[in-house]
Amino acid sequence: MSARIRAATEADLDGMVMLIERLFTLEPDYVFDAAKVRRGLDLLHARQDAAALWVAELDGRLVGMCSAQLVISTAEGGASAWVEDVVVSPESRGHGIGRLLLDAVSHWAARRGIGRLQLLADRDNAAALGFYRRLDWQTTRMICLQLRPGA
Repeated sequence: MSARIRAATEADLDGMVMLIERLFTLEPDYVFDAAKVRRGLDLLHARQDAAALWVAELDGRLVGMCSAQLVISTAEGGASAWVEDVVVSPESRGHGIGRLLLDAVSHWAARRGIGRLQLLADRDNAAALGFYRRLDWQTTRMICLQLRPGA
């Protein structure tokens, strides 16, 4: 089983919404809203100067995806990137697709001189955490906090 990793196109966005729906079943902090997810993907796709989307394709169907977007880090003194929405369909896991997607992100970042990639993962998603650790992603002492202004 060999997946093809490529930059996402406009035609991929609806399939990516469905992949993110699967991801959100593992992340109780977020409620899936297809319209919001699609709007977010549209915004990322339009910002090719500061963001990128990748898909994994196998036998003509989307089986995985991820995204990354630039932020300015005072600690880095320049750009770092947030990696989001790393998801591989359950039937396609265990074949190196997630690794290939993250390799694509790493190459993208290296070409831009980005010194740090970071991501958030649900603390109860042992499979994802194990996957990231096997790829040498390091746990930090930082925790994620959020505020919804006006809520």
